[in-house]
Amino acid sequence: MLKTIVILIATLLVLPAITFLFDKPLMPEQWNMLTHSIYIMLSAALACFVIAQLTRNCSQVDKIWSIMPVVYTWYFAYAGSWSPRLLLLAGVVTIWGIRLTYNFSRRGGYSWKFWTGEEDYRWEVVRQIPVLKGRIRWMFFNLLFISLYQNALLLMITLPAVIAWQGNDKPLTIFDLLTAALYIGFVVIETIADQQQWNFQNEKHRKIKAGEILKGDYAQGFLSSGLWASVRHPNYASEQALWICFYLFSVVATGRWINWSMAGSLLLMILFQSSSDFSESISVKKYPAYEEFKKRVPRFIPLF
Repeated sequence: MLKTIVILIATLLVLPAITFLFDKPLMPEQWNMLTHSIYIMLSAALACFVIAQLTRNCSQVDKIWSIMPVVYTWYFAYAGSWSPRLLLLAGVVTIWGIRLTYNFSRRGGYSWKFWTGEEDYRWEVVRQIPVLKGRIRWMFFNLLFISLYQNALLLMITLPAVIAWQGNDKPLTIFDLLTAALYIGFVVIETIADQQQWNFQNEKHRKIKAGEILKGDYAQGFLSSGLWASVRHPNYASEQALWICFYLFSVVATGRWINWSMAGSLLLMILFQSSSDFSESISVKKYPAYEEFKKRVPRFIPLF
């Protein structure tokens, strides 16, 4: 886990720098967008760090995961003089944000005391890693990875909007609309996957509480039907796919298949790869049948 975190942080520094150097230079308006959004990101990261340190709840970034990309894309739309293309981008991200915020909220992620709420169970597991034990070590981990890295990533996945501004003089095309439809399609798939997991977990705990005999997925302890029969993490797969679609908006606007804003979606894919590895290492210990499930069902991409 620690090795993966080091790789993620190093990639965050190196990949954007390399792609930025070899891409088309930014215009002054784009520099302003980028600079101001970085200020917003650093403010959010600092707030998450301070609150996490004071409350010992490291899921502060989780609470704004579905909110900050909406903030960034609407800021880009404002800075881009409300161009139709940037309004379209802000609109689809807002749909994603509302859906994900609702899903996080119903799982107890929010409270009227905003600094409280459910902490992701994986952080407690990470705390037990020997090299991270100790208040000072955990403080630096919280600062550099939990607060700063994750907030930087939330900004980076929205930066294709900055590149898309370069096509501001071009009207929306059918390809913009098809990309938007594809993006929304993955939001729908992610919604179905989360709802299936929600229904399963609620019913499993109801059966356990009622003392009923558990059968099928309930007996093995994890969901392996519905979308979860095709891939082990349909929600993660959809999340990665929709941000790849968001990158395609910059391709449609500029005609360049490769630009520096691709770093965000690439880093997100690396994060989900490591995050799913970590989650599955826990699942294997909890559920004896999960190892066979891993062999039978692919992680992200279904076998057609």
